Amino acid sequence: MRKIFPLRIEGKNPDRILDAVKNEIRKYIRRERRRDLPEGADFWDFDCRFGSTREDAQVAHLAQLTGLINAVAAEGGTQLYVEILAKPGKRQPRPAGERDAAAGDAADLGDDEIA
Repeated sequence: MRKIFPLRIEGKNPDRILDAVKNEIRKYIRRERRRDLPEGADFWDFDCRFGSTREDAQVAHLAQLTGLINAVAAEGGTQLYVEILAKPGKRQPRPAGERDAAAGDAADLGDDEIA
């Protein structure tokens, strides 16, 4: 998805436009995640870019998009550019020491420490 979203449309409430933009992005992500994965892939990963125009777009993480959209709307921006490209991803196994440390933290909690 490569799209420029206008944030100011005459006759429409800006809050509803913002909600519609976020909904369209979420709908696209859900649709892409339902696609069949290619051989050797574990999940769908997304490359994202965000900016007020296509030329100003910077690399952003998928989880940051909502906050970035809200920031542009709060600043009074008139449009925003969102680029989200799906790509197959392969999970990397955790190193053995990392897994043991995470399990140890959970085991250290006694009944008296849980409130």
